[in-house]
Amino acid sequence: MAQRSVPQALPSEFGVYFALLEVGALVQQGVQGQLRTDGGLSFVQFQILAVLAERPETPLSMTDIADRIVHSRSGLTYQIANLATAGLVARVPSPDDERGVNVSLTPVGASLLARVLPGHVSVVHDVLIAALGDEDRAELTRLLTNVAAHVRSQPSRSTRR
Repeated sequence: MAQRSVPQALPSEFGVYFALLEVGALVQQGVQGQLRTDGGLSFVQFQILAVLAERPETPLSMTDIADRIVHSRSGLTYQIANLATAGLVARVPSPDDERGVNVSLTPVGASLLARVLPGHVSVVHDVLIAALGDEDRAELTRLLTNVAAHVRSQPSRSTRR
């Protein structure tokens, strides 16, 4: 396998960084078109709906959603407002924080997610999964899970200044 080209100012091990950026951008580019076409959704909006669908009976705080999808709270507020206007999510007062807002998936949002998911799965399979054998997928999942756990073990993004 050819070594990834890395600018001379950086250590050669940064090849993994550039490869990750390239693959991430290619996967995101592929799914963005499908999500727009099939559901009129941005990638971030899809992520929000998918996170809320994991436990539809449990509304999530804005901070929990922002940390989960790795998105700024201000940007998330904008996206949630758009989704709420479209009837895809509902904003409810937080029972734990009088200033807080929790978000839940509406039946309309769940229906839209169900409609776009098959195409999403197909695109992700075509641009990522199909390129890897079973062992490679398991190894890449293990490696990326380790990296994510390392980064998430640092102070929360929402608590950093």
